[in-house]
Amino acid sequence: MQNQTQKSGAQLLFASNMRRIRLEKNLTQELVAEAAGLHTNYISSVERGQRNISISNIERIACALGVTMPELLTAPEKPSKPVKK
Repeated sequence: MQNQTQKSGAQLLFASNMRRIRLEKNLTQELVAEAAGLHTNYISSVERGQRNISISNIERIACALGVTMPELLTAPEKPSKPVKK
C-alpha cells in the first residue's frame, strides 16, 4: 500500500502532461487557475503531482487548457525513429 507522501504514476503523468501542455500554449498557472475556477496554489500543487484530484477538476483543467481529459491522462507518444536503410 502506498503511503500518503508517495506520488502515484497517474498523478505524475497528469502533472507532467498538464505542465507540458500549459507551457506549449504559453499559459501561466494563474491564467489556467482563473479559467478553471480554481486557486493558483491548487494548480501549482497539481503540477507538482502533490494532489490526487477529482474527475470534475480534471475536466475543469482540461477545458481551461483547451484539451480533452484523455490528453491529460495519456502518456505522449514518442516520435518514431527513422528506419535505417
